[in-house]
Amino acid sequence: MYQLLIYDVVEDYVERRVPLREAHLARVRQAHERGEMLLAGSFGEPVEGALLLFRCPDASIPEAFAREDPYVKAGIVTAWRVRQWNEVLTQG
Repeated sequence: MYQLLIYDVVEDYVERRVPLREAHLARVRQAHERGEMLLAGSFGEPVEGALLLFRCPDASIPEAFAREDPYVKAGIVTAWRVRQWNEVLTQG
């Protein structure tokens, strides 16, 4: 099962994330190494949000990630939500 963690961000997100980026990316890498997170990235130009794709049975893992994310704690993520993603097509 897949879960999407969706972030809404402040207008000056790219600039404000700089001092927090390494700590955030360290958590992303750890989640990826555990096999929980498959993909992560921002969207829009200028950036208007981010999406993180988790493979896990329920929302608890992405919710825990968000609660402890330096971006969320610093307030540059203005809102977040987790949605179950029902895959209908896969590569390979």
